[in-house]
Amino acid sequence: MPSLKDLKNRIASVKATQKITKAMKMVAAAKLRRAQEAAEAARPYAERMNKVLASLSAANAGNAEAPLLLSGTGKDQVHLLIVATGERGLAGGFNSSIIRLARDHAQKLLAQGKTVKILTVGRKGNDVLRRSFKENIVHYITFREVKQLGFVQADEVAHKVLELFNAGEFDVATLFFARFQSVISQVATAQQIIPAKFEAGEAANASSALYEYEPSEQEILEDLLPRNVAVQIFRALLENNASFYGAQMSAMDNATRNAGEMINKLTLSYNRQRQAQITKELIEIISGAEAL
Repeated sequence: MPSLKDLKNRIASVKATQKITKAMKMVAAAKLRRAQEAAEAARPYAERMNKVLASLSAANAGNAEAPLLLSGTGKDQVHLLIVATGERGLAGGFNSSIIRLARDHAQKLLAQGKTVKILTVGRKGNDVLRRSFKENIVHYITFREVKQLGFVQADEVAHKVLELFNAGEFDVATLFFARFQSVISQVATAQQIIPAKFEAGEAANASSALYEYEPSEQEILEDLLPRNVAVQIFRALLENNASFYGAQMSAMDNATRNAGEMINKLTLSYNRQRQAQITKELIEIISGAEAL
C-alpha cells in the first residue's frame, strides 16, 4: 500500500497533468474553428473542379490522345500511396485510423502481386509505416515548422507526385487522409487521384450537360489535370488539419475528465488512509495511558 506521501505526490502529479490537458483542449478548440472554416471553404472548389474534369473525361472517353493523368498508363502494376497524417500525436485515433487504412490497402496490393511505393506527408505516419514498410517508402515530406498550411505546401507534394509519375515510377496514385465531419467524427478516406477517378454521380451529371470549351478540351485537360492533383491534395491537407484539432480536442477533454476522476479516487484513498493512521495513533495513545 502506498504511503501518505506517495499518494500526495501522485495527486499533485495528476493535477499538473490535468492542467496541461485542459490547456491543450482550449488551444485545440481555438484552432479548430479556423481549420474547420478553411476545410469547408475548400470543398466547393474541389468538387466543382471534379465536375468540370468529369465532363471533359466523359467527352474524351476512348480518346487515345487523352492525357495520361486522365486515361492512365494502361497498367496498374505499381501503386503509389500518398499517406497524409499529422505532425504530432495526442489526438486520439486520428493518425492511427489513416495509417491502418493505408496499411491494409498496401497489404492487399502486395498480396495481389502489385508493387507498392509510399510517399508520407507528416511525421507520425512516416514513423509508424517505416516499421513495416521501410523499403517501400520512396519520399517523406514534413510541414512541422509550418504554422499555417497553404496551397504552397500542397503544391510541393503535388510537384513530387507528378515528378514521379512523369518518370514512370508508378501507374496509380491513391491519397489517404481523414475527412472532417464533426468534432467527434473524422473518417479515414482513400481517394484515387491518378488517373483521375470520378464518382458515379459526377460522371452522370457531366454526361447529361453540354459545354463548349475554348481553347480545345485537350489543352484544358493538360492544364487542369496537374492542377487538380494539387487541389485534391490541398483539400486533403485542410481536411486533415481540421480533423486533427477536432480529434485532439476530444482526446484532451476525455483526458481532463479522466484525470479529475483519478484525483477524486486518490483523494478518497488518501483521506481513508490518513483517517486510519490517526485512528491507529489514538488507539496507541489510549492503550498506553490505560497501561499506566
